Amino acid sequence: MKAKLVLESGDVFDGVLFGHNGDAEGEVVFNTSYTGYQEILTDPSYTGQIVAMTYPLIGNYGANTLDVESQKIWAAGFVVKELSEIHSNFAAEHSLDDFLKAHHIAGISGIDTRKLVRLLRTKGALRGVISASDDEPRLVERAKSIPQMVGLDLASSVSASAPYRLESPTATYNVVAFDYGIKRNILKLLVNSGCNVTVVPAKTTAAEVLAMKPDGVFLSNGPGDPEPLAYAIDTIKKLSDPKFAKRELPIFGICLGHQLVALAFGAETYKLKFGHHGSNHPVKNLSTGQIEITAQNHGFAVDLRSLPKHLELTHVNLYDHTVEGVRHKKLPVFSVQYHPEASPGPHDSHYLFAQFVNLMEEYRD
Repeated sequence: MKAKLVLESGDVFDGVLFGHNGDAEGEVVFNTSYTGYQEILTDPSYTGQIVAMTYPLIGNYGANTLDVESQKIWAAGFVVKELSEIHSNFAAEHSLDDFLKAHHIAGISGIDTRKLVRLLRTKGALRGVISASDDEPRLVERAKSIPQMVGLDLASSVSASAPYRLESPTATYNVVAFDYGIKRNILKLLVNSGCNVTVVPAKTTAAEVLAMKPDGVFLSNGPGDPEPLAYAIDTIKKLSDPKFAKRELPIFGICLGHQLVALAFGAETYKLKFGHHGSNHPVKNLSTGQIEITAQNHGFAVDLRSLPKHLELTHVNLYDHTVEGVRHKKLPVFSVQYHPEASPGPHDSHYLFAQFVNLMEEYRD
């Protein structure tokens, strides 16, 4: 079935509908990963976004129940240059087309993704609609009516509704992990690092967390703008306050969690022009001088100029010199903007989980 991707700018891309026979709408962003489309689609951080893959051939290894990062597809829609008509992989259980159909998510193939990406890089992320309708003016107006990402609290809409626990057979530490849109591979790496993990909803209070007597607190990735999450910022302020927590509590944040740490200590955030989405972003570790190839998925960033004196810049993005990591100069609190758990992506940054464990050992009661 013929379909269109229509952007709020009035740009129109003709293609073919696949997946769910229906419409999709959201902020259109591009991802530069060669593989990992199943993990990308099921990453809660893509809530409210239509994802366009820059790699031209997508779907050739199918999909399965093992390589998902959550229980459902969170991306609003999917855009590819060429959808593979065959899939071949030992783990494949169904095609990408069937995977999208099962989750009622529409995709579009056959469009010029290079042109689309150049447009998004020039104009910035744009709201768009995937539809089989020919009424382009109406679709443009529909795209313009989609809520802007700035000011949206999406974390509370993807968070778990109740706490749950994962246990490690070699557990040495108890970690409370805030679910702002947490990915399964993060939990896997925490468990493999010797942690029993209690995952809690985004609006869990500091008092409730401290009652669980954690050795450390993890702040997860998630979608949307960090600034409206006043409840999370207030909780992080309290947990990082030795007077309130009655101890110095190790805290490790990634992605949205990183932005919330920065906001809690007085920094500011802003929306990037088209965001960072991919598994090949170079980041410099300022402590070691090493370059890490990282997985990234975020549309907001911490403003370097706003960093307070008690936060130290630890990592910087080599593409655009944006903030990729900070740590507190006195407290056991650190965070990174990128995804050290990858999935999909390289494993250069797994050492950060060991760093978290070492802090928990050092500051253990």
